[in-house]
Amino acid sequence: MQNLYSFIIPVFNRPQEVRELLESFVALDFSRDFEIVIIEDGSTESSEVVVSQFQDELTISYYSKKNSGPGDSRNFGMAKARGNYFIILDSDCILPSHYLKTVDEFLTKNFYHCFGGADGAHKDFTPLQKAINFTMTSFITTGGIRGSKNSVSSFEPRSFNMGISKKAFEKTGGFAKIHPGEDPDLSHRIHKAGFQSTFIPGAFVYHKRRISWSKFYSQVKKFGTVRPILNSWHPHSEKITFWFPTLFVFFVVLSIFFAFWQPIFLFPLAVYSLLIFLGSSISNRNPYIGFLSIIAVYIQFFGYGMAFLKSTYYIKFLKKDPQKQFPSLFFK
Repeated sequence: MQNLYSFIIPVFNRPQEVRELLESFVALDFSRDFEIVIIEDGSTESSEVVVSQFQDELTISYYSKKNSGPGDSRNFGMAKARGNYFIILDSDCILPSHYLKTVDEFLTKNFYHCFGGADGAHKDFTPLQKAINFTMTSFITTGGIRGSKNSVSSFEPRSFNMGISKKAFEKTGGFAKIHPGEDPDLSHRIHKAGFQSTFIPGAFVYHKRRISWSKFYSQVKKFGTVRPILNSWHPHSEKITFWFPTLFVFFVVLSIFFAFWQPIFLFPLAVYSLLIFLGSSISNRNPYIGFLSIIAVYIQFFGYGMAFLKSTYYIKFLKKDPQKQFPSLFFK
C-alpha cells in the first residue's frame, strides 16, 4: 500500500520562513499527491497570506489556534491530517528537491513506523548559521548524533525532520507538552510501544535556525536542562556520554588554572580547537566559518554542560518535580 504523506508544520511568527519552505515544496521531485498541514501556534505575525499564495500549487490545510507549544500543535495537526504517514518539519527548514522521493523509496523497501533525517547548511545560509550547523552535527563536536547516525534501535529523530506513522501516533498519543525534549521523549515512547525508528540516509533538510549567539546559548542551555528530566522519565536512555559537555567544562577550567604555572596544559585545548577550525573550514570552504565554529563549540559545551549539571542536581539527587522546578520548559 502506498503511503499518503501529510507534512505537519507548526509555525510561530515566521511568515518569511514559511514562504521559503513552501517554495521548496513546489520544487519537490515527487509525482504523487501529498498534503501540507500548517498550524499557526498563536502567532502575532500570521502566515495566512503567504499560505494563500500557494493554494493553487500545493494541497495545504491551514489552521490557527492559541499558543500551546510546538508539541501540542503537531498533535493538533496530525489529528486533522488525512494522510497515513506524518512528516514533521520545523518552519525554518528548506527541503532539497529529492527529499520526499528519498523517503518514499526507503519506506517502500523497508517500512518503519518512525524515521529521522539529518540537517544540513544551505549554501545561502549566513556564516553564523553554517558554524552552528557544523557544531551541532559534526562528529568531533556531538558525535554526529544529529547528522549521520545510522542506529535503528536507538536513533532518536528530531522534530525538525521526523516521520511517524498514523498508527504510531494513535498508539502513543503524540508529543508531550515539554519543550525542548518533546521529540526524544516521543521516540522513547514509540520504542516502548513496540515500534522501531530508523535513520534515512539522504533524507536531509536545510535547517535555517534563525539564531544569534545569545539565542544559541539559550537553546543549548535548555537542551542541557531537559536531558536529566528525560533520563528520569526513561531511565534506560541514560548514557555516560551525556556528561561529556560537563566534563569538558571542568577540563577547560582546570587547564586554564594550571596553565598559569605550566602553559603546556593549554596544549590539548589548542589541538581540539585547531581540529574544529580545520574541520569546519574544510567542510564549509571558509576559514571565517571555521573560526566561528570554535566559538560555537565552546558556547554549546558550556551552555549545555552547566545546565545539565544543575538539572541533574535538582532532578536526580534532590528528586524535585521537573514541572515545578523548571516551569518554563512546560506548556499548560
